[in-house]
Amino acid sequence: MSEMCLSQLLQLEKIEKGIYRAQSWDLGFKALFGGQVMGQALAAAQSTVETNSVVHSYHSYFLLPGDAENPVVYTVENLRDGRSFSSRRVKAVQHGRIIFSMVASFQIPEDGFTHQHVTMPNVPHPDELSTQMDTLKLKFDKLPQTVQEKIKYHEPLEKRVVQLCDANENAEDSASQYVWMRVKEPLKDDLSLNQCLLAYASDYYFLMTAIQPHRKNVVNKSLQVASIDHALWFHRPFNFNEWILYCMESPVAGGARGLVRGQLFNEKGELLASAVQEGLIRQINRDKQ
Repeated sequence: MSEMCLSQLLQLEKIEKGIYRAQSWDLGFKALFGGQVMGQALAAAQSTVETNSVVHSYHSYFLLPGDAENPVVYTVENLRDGRSFSSRRVKAVQHGRIIFSMVASFQIPEDGFTHQHVTMPNVPHPDELSTQMDTLKLKFDKLPQTVQEKIKYHEPLEKRVVQLCDANENAEDSASQYVWMRVKEPLKDDLSLNQCLLAYASDYYFLMTAIQPHRKNVVNKSLQVASIDHALWFHRPFNFNEWILYCMESPVAGGARGLVRGQLFNEKGELLASAVQEGLIRQINRDKQ
């Protein structure tokens, strides 16, 4: 069985104006992967704006766990169409309930002030790092074999996990991590598609960063882990067939929640996008490891 292409997941069936249906990928966890819902919701919003408008940001909330065995219906509400900016609200619905909401803002590209006061970390090039299957073994070695098989089948990204820049004997306890990623399938020159694919990818490893300092695995049965919200800002055009470095750090955790910030760079060191997510990290059984 060949691997699935990510662009297939983003293909929407138009039911009527502003209403779309999309299929789901079952990764073996029963609940939907958050990146799927974000990518599909953004694709739904994009289909309702003028072709010369480009998304520059979205802010989203995960309201209920999604069902990975069933399709998702997306409804798009037109909040505003201005001269330069447009806004859309998207709701994801399953079994008659809203499981996710997003507000996305679009802009007709224009010139303006430009600066970048952030530097990409000095990390090894992806060609020097382990393959994605080695990454899978490192991160999901405790998962059942059936789950690993489903993740492998639905593995549209090539990934390389970077050894932590400030590596020391307690490196695995650091609240930061770095991952190179790119899409396997050849992509056409379509910025909107690339942005949807990056929205999907931006949920990989993210909340794990807030758990990492506490020496817990994301599949640890003593933890209840779930995304609460996720925001993404796009800064410049990019091609996701080229390597992108995802730099993640968790500055704080408390109140059964963890905050994670992310920056995505191309190989030239240009900042392509920024992400922020807060997630639930609840310890439900302190005695069960």
